[in-house]
Amino acid sequence: MILAIDTSLPIMSVALVRDGVLLGSIAIEGKGSRNEKLLPSVDWLLSESGVDRRDIDLFAVTRGPGSFTGVRIALATTQGMALALGKPVCAMSTHEAIALGEASLDHPLDRILVYDDAGRGEHYVTLFEGDREAFAPRLARAEELDVLVHEAAMAISVGDFVQHGNVAIACARRACAIQQRGELASYADVTPIYVRLAEAEVKLQQKANG
Repeated sequence: MILAIDTSLPIMSVALVRDGVLLGSIAIEGKGSRNEKLLPSVDWLLSESGVDRRDIDLFAVTRGPGSFTGVRIALATTQGMALALGKPVCAMSTHEAIALGEASLDHPLDRILVYDDAGRGEHYVTLFEGDREAFAPRLARAEELDVLVHEAAMAISVGDFVQHGNVAIACARRACAIQQRGELASYADVTPIYVRLAEAEVKLQQKANG
């Protein structure tokens, strides 16, 4: 049984998967109130699915890039639940969940580019070849993004994906594949993927540097 959580994006999502079969999911606008919505959403999903928290074998979570606050909330909540139950955590980039949890089902060996608006005229981008990262999430200007999109077999806009897909479901399915391959140890890192510092952290660094 896998419980997956994503709060890195404006649409917050939670999903419950057993043996690769979706038992239930939630997708709800979470911008600005993820902290208040997340645990009630988890509780509701478990209750509606008739699942006890102790039945969860694995917790899956996205760790960005995306909302700085959202990423921290998901990671802290997931780690808290997993620690309380003595269960492992499978943490992955938001882009990996989207590309390899859903999109790669139809394009398992293709070059898949995932990109998202990062503001300031930049985009978060990650490229996957097969089921591995060709490069980790990083920033790209519009002109570089155009080149990457042209060279990719499939280019996925995160903003478009969340309008018809559920990131938590994708995260759960990717975690299921990782678990089946015995690679959970490679996904134990729960460090947030910010790509660039939040504005407040930039100002603190500038102040420290004088």
